[in-house]
Amino acid sequence: SVTTGCTIQEKFDLNGLYKKGDIMLGGIFEISYKAVPPEVTFTSNLDFSVFQWVQTMVFAIEQINHDPSLLPNVTLGYRIYDNCVKLPVALKAASALIGGLDDTITDNTCKGTPPVLAIVGDPVSTHAIAISRILSLFRIPLVSYYASCSCLSNKREFPSFFRTIPSDAFQVKAMIRIIRHYGWTWVGGIATDDDYGQYAIRNFIEDFKNFGCISFIETIPTVNQKAQIIQIVNTIKQSTAKVIVIFSSIADVTALVKETVRQNITGRQWIASEGWSTSSVLASKENFGQFDGTIGIAIRKGNILGLKDFLLEIRPKYDASNNLVIQFWERLFGCKFENSSILINNVLCNETELISGTFTGYTDVSELRAAYNVYKAVYAIAHALHSLALCKNGQGPFGNSTCADIANVQPWQLFHYLKKVNFTNNLGERVAFDENGDALAIYDIVNWQRKEDGIVHIKTIGLFDAANVGNELSLNEADMFWNPVPESVCSKSCQPGSRKANRKGEPICCFDCIPCAEGEISNQTDSIECLKCLGDFWSNRGRSQCVLKEIEYLSYDDAMGITLSTVSAFGACLSLGVLAVFIYYRNTPVVKANNSELSFLLLVSLTFCFLCALCFIGQPSHLTCMLRHVVFGISFVLCISCILVKTIVVIMAFKSTLPGTNLMKWFGVAQQRGTVVFFTLIQSIICIIWLSTNPPGPLKNTKYQNGKIIFECNIGSVTGFSSVLGYIGLLACICFLSAFLARKLPDNFNEAKFITFSMLIFCAVWITFIPAYVSSPGKYTVAVEVFAILASSYGILFAIFAPKCYIILFKPEKNTKKALMGRADPSK
Repeated sequence: SVTTGCTIQEKFDLNGLYKKGDIMLGGIFEISYKAVPPEVTFTSNLDFSVFQWVQTMVFAIEQINHDPSLLPNVTLGYRIYDNCVKLPVALKAASALIGGLDDTITDNTCKGTPPVLAIVGDPVSTHAIAISRILSLFRIPLVSYYASCSCLSNKREFPSFFRTIPSDAFQVKAMIRIIRHYGWTWVGGIATDDDYGQYAIRNFIEDFKNFGCISFIETIPTVNQKAQIIQIVNTIKQSTAKVIVIFSSIADVTALVKETVRQNITGRQWIASEGWSTSSVLASKENFGQFDGTIGIAIRKGNILGLKDFLLEIRPKYDASNNLVIQFWERLFGCKFENSSILINNVLCNETELISGTFTGYTDVSELRAAYNVYKAVYAIAHALHSLALCKNGQGPFGNSTCADIANVQPWQLFHYLKKVNFTNNLGERVAFDENGDALAIYDIVNWQRKEDGIVHIKTIGLFDAANVGNELSLNEADMFWNPVPESVCSKSCQPGSRKANRKGEPICCFDCIPCAEGEISNQTDSIECLKCLGDFWSNRGRSQCVLKEIEYLSYDDAMGITLSTVSAFGACLSLGVLAVFIYYRNTPVVKANNSELSFLLLVSLTFCFLCALCFIGQPSHLTCMLRHVVFGISFVLCISCILVKTIVVIMAFKSTLPGTNLMKWFGVAQQRGTVVFFTLIQSIICIIWLSTNPPGPLKNTKYQNGKIIFECNIGSVTGFSSVLGYIGLLACICFLSAFLARKLPDNFNEAKFITFSMLIFCAVWITFIPAYVSSPGKYTVAVEVFAILASSYGILFAIFAPKCYIILFKPEKNTKKALMGRADPSK
């Protein structure tokens, strides 16, 4: 009887297809696939889509045999086996092909072509690795249509390996470009526990770590273990990564897909490798709720003319060498042939069933991807043989420029020509192999979408072409299914104005965003450090750019400057007004009795004291910085000197009224003038020394307030400034003490009380000035100094001159000699 199917006892009887030819080609396909619990039966399932691939190889060979321009007078034959998704079966199939185990030997001379000249397959990378190691010893070409492991590009280990599917190295690059395009930096990775999955995930991690981080890596067991599948699903649920990349075949990923659907895990963006991205079994209505919008890398699709009709023409032939057709027929129509060992039902097949009445992966030619690779593999071998047959003696590539004999061609000769294959097929696509035996790297980008009728459609939405350097990826995003556009980052990007701070013990993609400190900026997204602004610049409110610092000084434009300027000008006018009154009434007793010349000089000095306050307002310059302190120092010394001399005059005038004394002759007008000049001259000398050694100058102060540039005057010499203030303070203290001692002189004659009060105000103002000056920030420092000048000036003006002006202007009857001498009032 004929063995039908790969039993779970792993019986190694090979199932296949066969047709005799002048040159035989072998084929290994994964026709029977593993069932996922609880669907395990005593026979494996037959994949109709893969059987379509088998028939595509048969179709390509038949097409070549009928093409008079390609391999004329040479008939290609084939022997195709099913690997049953088992490495031992695949190795036995390869051994059977190269050793002719199923052939009937009629020629004992061992001459002629070998049992097979080349093998198309195996689709599984692990199988291809094992088989290629054997075939490479004999330089027998193995042309795979689906084994994409990047490890197979190693020509030292696999010199006779070729493939019409791009290497996974390019598939990984395509995935990386998609992930980078959408800014996904936090990704989970899942791969099967075989060479295909492990090499692919290793390459993916290596490339992805340049700009992103892996949240988790999980391995799908090749032997289905439910506990491991559940553990993988739990990892997916717990991870914050929303994008998950899976390198797997359909058979291996099916259990994971079912468990994901069972636990209803949604909100994930799946990135599918070419091994399962176009599976109509997985892209179903039942799975769409959890796998909606899946993006996949897919083998380039082709349109093979005439294949559809060829597939529909197949008929079963009960032959032990062609038992795959028998199995296919029984599975497709649910019947069985006589002597069949398959257990389906008791309905007998009558060979009148119509394939055209069915719709399966076998008859669906709308997505010819792997089948197209099979088609290209067969044609690549045929073109290599054609080039070999066209060789002219004396121009050949072998020893002594000889050519190979097409009737006695050897695999190593075909291997030589296969490396140089380069042609354009009837679909307009160039077919060639690079130095590693790899096909040109072109992929379709597909997206799982649901139509209005609920059917899930795998739609091509873009292209990845490695030859188009710089623009490898092209996507038609308008055709994509987003609900909504997913975001997968461990930490959201740090906006300008902040920097990244990595979290201890976590990947570099997991970080906190720390705002830049004052005076520092970051003007790029995800800056790793903040940059300090230059001296005259400061960070803006958002810490995203450096702006010129705010310039601050006591100006004439702000409210404080206007107020102080007005008060200063009013004080000067008031002093001049009092001076005018005194000059006008200079011959009256009140003016004469108070030493009119000193009063005039005192009022002039007070006017300068008021006006010197204006030097402190406005933007500091070299001139104003020198003037403000010099004018201030000299004006106040002149003022205090006049008051001191007036005090001395009052004391001496009183002493002169005592019998036997005449002190006034020793302190006359000349001596009074000389004393004022002497005291003022000392201050002038101090100022000259100060200005000549280390004069005041303008200064940009950026230390007190970081965000502002405070224009101020640097006093230059601290000693000079202290000497000026100290000298004024010394004179004020002497004046205060003198006036205090003379406070008990007769009231009508005594001016000492007013002087004492004025000096009390003066000293109080300047004593409180010191702490206020030190603690005031920016322009308020200058404002405090101006306020002290004005307050002390007003204090002197009102304390000394207000009573006299009151008598002169409002009590003229008291402005007499009798009133001053105390005789106007009889009671005195």
